[in-house]
This record gives sequence, C-alpha cells and structure tokens, in this order.
Amino acid sequence: MKKPLIIITGPTASGKTALSVELAKKVGGEIISADSMQVYRHMDIGSAKVTKEEMDGVRHHLIDVLDPWDEFNVVVFQRLAKQAMEEIYAAGHIPIIAGGTGFYIQALVNDIDFTENDSDAGYREELECLAAEKGASCLHDMLKEVDPESAEAIHENNVKRVIRALEFYKKTGTKISEHNEAERQKESPYNFAYYVLNMDRERLYQRIDLRVDLMMKNGLLAEVEKLKEMGCTRDMVSMQGLGYKEILDALDGTISLDEAVYIIKRDTRHFAKRQLTWFKREKEVTWVDQGNFDFDREKILMWMLEDLRERNIMAVRKKEKSWNL
Repeated sequence: MKKPLIIITGPTASGKTALSVELAKKVGGEIISADSMQVYRHMDIGSAKVTKEEMDGVRHHLIDVLDPWDEFNVVVFQRLAKQAMEEIYAAGHIPIIAGGTGFYIQALVNDIDFTENDSDAGYREELECLAAEKGASCLHDMLKEVDPESAEAIHENNVKRVIRALEFYKKTGTKISEHNEAERQKESPYNFAYYVLNMDRERLYQRIDLRVDLMMKNGLLAEVEKLKEMGCTRDMVSMQGLGYKEILDALDGTISLDEAVYIIKRDTRHFAKRQLTWFKREKEVTWVDQGNFDFDREKILMWMLEDLRERNIMAVRKKEKSWNL
C-alpha cells in the first residue's frame, strides 16, 4: 500500500505558503519545505521564509535547520525530507511538500537514486581550479561537449552541478542526464497529488515586483549586512540565492542599490519562467489556474479536497497508523 503524499508547488510568489498551511489544517498534514533557501538560519527576508504567524500552528520541517556556511543540495534535501516524512507518517499525519525547487520535489517523489562511486578528488580540484582561472563558462562549454542535455538544464553559474555532471561522465562514461531520465521513469513509491499553482504572467510578475519591494522595506539590506559580518561570502551556496548575491554586490560597491533591486526583480521573473518550464516537463502534474477560482483560496481548497478524495489521498487514522485509502 503506497503512502499518501501531497505536493503544492508553482513559481515564486504564486501563493504556495498560505495555501499549503490551509490545506494542512484541513487534512491533518505537516509541511516539508522544498525551498533551497528557507533551510538556512538568519536568511529570512530574502528567502520569503514562512513566519511563525503564517505557520498558524501547522508543523513545518526543513526550515532553519542549517547555517549559511553549510552545504545544501538535492542529496541532503532528499535525506532530510525522508526523515521528516517518517516522523509525519508515524504521527498519523500526511506530508505536504511545499516549495518551488522542482528538482528537489522530483528527487523525492520519484525516489531518485543519487548513489555514486567515490568521487575523484583530484579531478574535482582540477575542475574547480579551471573555473577559478577561466570562469564558469569554460566548465559549461566542457559539459556541452559531452552532455548537451545537462548543459541545457544546468545554468553555467551553478558550478557545483556542472562539476558533478562532468564527474559523473568521467566516472561512468554515461551522461548524468540519461541517468536522471531513467530515474524519472521509475514508478513513485507514493500515492501522490502534485499541484502546480499558476496565474497569468502579468499578474505573477507584478506580485514578484511587489514582493521584492516589500523585502527591501522589511530590511533585506540589513539582513545581508549582518550575514556579511558573520563571514558569509558570495562563493557560499547560500549566498548564491536571489536577492543575496545582488545586495552583496551593492555592499561591495560593484553596483548601486537601485541596480541591485532592478536585477533582483528581473532575475526573479526569469527564475519564475524557468520554474514553469520545469513543471511543464513533469509527469502526473495537476495545474491549478487560480484565475479559474477568482483567486479565492477557499474555492481552491474545496476543489483540492474533492480531488484528494477522488484520488483516495485523505486523512490518516492516528490509532492504527494506517492510511484510509
């Protein structure tokens, strides 16, 4: 019998946080964050981290569990999320994955195997030195030669993922994109509902711009200043997040603060577009066009609850610790 799992995702600023909390209260759920930034302590404003008030009594997992200098990637996420899911199931609740990092969600839903042979430290150092000397584009060009599909999917600035793909090819002689595609075809071990929140592009972009303005008003500059004082630098994974690297550049004097805000808004809109492209490629996804519900959260919730009943994904009986499927 497959265990139940609910996913609520969508592009940044699409309303995932509020809807996931309301749904959790309706179905007896606990929320696991699938966000690559909210996992870090001290990074609240720029990550649009869910607040205690917004949690409204619903237990959240993978929020504030790492320091900004700690490594966080899909393998770490998968491990921590699985641990959280076991706790949630043991409590007789339903895990709700909420967040916009599609690769993380895919890894969890399809139980992708990231097991690799021992990495070649020498080759990794060689690639890191190459990136430092000749720039990220040099490594990205290398990846294009051996695995153009991965090069298309991985941004050249994501040096760690580019290096991982090159390492995988060197060790196995096969493309990591082919490996990932094979893993994606596996049947999920969960009885899941995968909802993608959507809205018209103009409205979404307006919400993104407003969110960035609110971040600045709420103290994003001071938050980044404090992180800098704590020793956080631009080469850390955490500081590569949208909003953080741009404000760091402004603090370092390479760009003005106004330029930084402009870039954050522009790049966040581009990021939202890439998120939507990712979700369109995913299988067994249910698109939720919020305009069809007049952007009324209660209407969306009622529709979701009916859909979950039809899928036999609903409440869990606490005493028996079994799923009412």
